[in-house]
Amino acid sequence: MGNPGKLFAAAIAATAIMLAASVSAGAQEAKHYRFAYDQPRNTGYSVAGDLFADKLKELSKGTMLIDQFPGAQLGQEPQLLQLVKAGDIEFAIISSANTATISPQAGVMSLHFLFRDENHVIKGLADPKVFEALKTMIDETTQGLHVIATGSQGVRHMYSKKEIRNVGDIKGLKVRVQATATEDLMFPAYGAQTVHMPFGSVYTSLQTGVMDVAENSINVYLVNKHYEVAPVLNITEHEANNALVFISDKLWQSLSAEQKQWVTTAANEISQKEPAKAFELEKSAAAKLKSIGVKIVTDVDKKSFTTIADPYLDKLAKDLGPHAEKIKNLIRAVN
Repeated sequence: MGNPGKLFAAAIAATAIMLAASVSAGAQEAKHYRFAYDQPRNTGYSVAGDLFADKLKELSKGTMLIDQFPGAQLGQEPQLLQLVKAGDIEFAIISSANTATISPQAGVMSLHFLFRDENHVIKGLADPKVFEALKTMIDETTQGLHVIATGSQGVRHMYSKKEIRNVGDIKGLKVRVQATATEDLMFPAYGAQTVHMPFGSVYTSLQTGVMDVAENSINVYLVNKHYEVAPVLNITEHEANNALVFISDKLWQSLSAEQKQWVTTAANEISQKEPAKAFELEKSAAAKLKSIGVKIVTDVDKKSFTTIADPYLDKLAKDLGPHAEKIKNLIRAVN
């Protein structure tokens, strides 16, 4: 018979090895996924990233972890879309306008004055019918990725070195726009010239006079310091600053039914909570800009813009295609 002390020690050692193995197996189960966007932290995009990461971690009991890559670390939005399609990035939040580079009908979300006000944006983005129609549009018009949530960065306003109080004030000016058919039609209808460029080039282009006007939400204008080169913010509210959250098809196909459920539930947190938080950021950004002396023009004659824009709403949606027309009608029907 062997030495009981030795046997006991061997048993202890074996148990320790088994425990270590199970702990390391548990540790291996935690997988990290990339969630990319082109805006800095402290924007609607990072709010979306945080909501999603926290909920997914909670639902998956720490087995699905999100690593955020803000500030265009992995590329500007058109590049991010291609990386998600290829399965090189798992998740990204992208403006609906830039989504039009892979699915032109997404340009419907950029129709000018489609949304009545802030409340309409929040309700419209959380509406299940609107979400389903957006999801179907992406699934039927492009490959490699799926929509899992909607997001917002408030509404867009025009900023420049001069005041814009009515549509006549942008006549002949060069305006940087996002690459959608909607923008290419609307700004010339107002009498302006359109300039396409990546978001990262906007600051220097305003500084050097390559363009006269840019447009974005208040918080984006603040955190990217665009007020340094375009110190007048004109509250035009011409367009909702909508976004879509994507998952790569490569990752989606590899997930179990339970994991898919976790991802869907966590993504729904964004659609339900992020837009209202984005508008809160807009309000605090406006207060901060005012405190540092940025001129905010609030009494813009919006009717001078809507008189031109409204007749285009139905026409543009119809021209974009059946998905776009359906989405426009669903958004309009949200009360």
